[in-house]
Amino acid sequence: MTGADPGPDDTRPQARRRPGGRTARVRRQVLDAVRAELGEHGYDGLTTDAVAARAGVHRTTVYRRWGDVGGLLADVLDAAFDDDWQPPDTGSLEGDLSALNEEIYAALTTQPPVMAALIAASFRSEKAARAQQRLWEDRYARCEVVVSRAVRRGELPAHTDARHLLVAATAPLYHQLVLLRTAPDPHLPGRAARTAALAAAAGAFAESPSARDA
Repeated sequence: MTGADPGPDDTRPQARRRPGGRTARVRRQVLDAVRAELGEHGYDGLTTDAVAARAGVHRTTVYRRWGDVGGLLADVLDAAFDDDWQPPDTGSLEGDLSALNEEIYAALTTQPPVMAALIAASFRSEKAARAQQRLWEDRYARCEVVVSRAVRRGELPAHTDARHLLVAATAPLYHQLVLLRTAPDPHLPGRAARTAALAAAAGAFAESPSARDA
């Protein structure tokens, strides 16, 4: 699986007309308030009333559109689909993975810790969990181009499994910073990228013939 287009079973939110004017402004205010409240107080301190007050909108507006905290969290995550983000292109696999990891590292260590709080909240809310899964799928799909570029440059075997390589390159950051809560280490992004790139070049993530034929 290298750079495959999303198939018919893709679960990402379908393209939709983005609201404009006051509707877009209210949504932006509310989602900004959710991020701020979550970063400062965590999931247990997140309430629709606090979000409404911080956003400067009436509480009935929040209840009518988002319903509950789970709906708010899901929309914060789904809002990421509206961007045009693409993974960095540095000219080498290790460079691309390192640059990608630097972005993840910055997001996980920025204060208040909104990204880490969103991940934690996904274990407490079913709506947030589904939205988090959609976001992971979207981001990994966008990042598969990193692997397909490396294959074209001759850095990797032709049948390298993009998803497995990307998970191996990025997982150490989440494990260290979110699960173990170790102190930030600025060398972590590059070290994780280098390890994954070396393993991939040696064929560690090459699909077997039987897997390709399945």
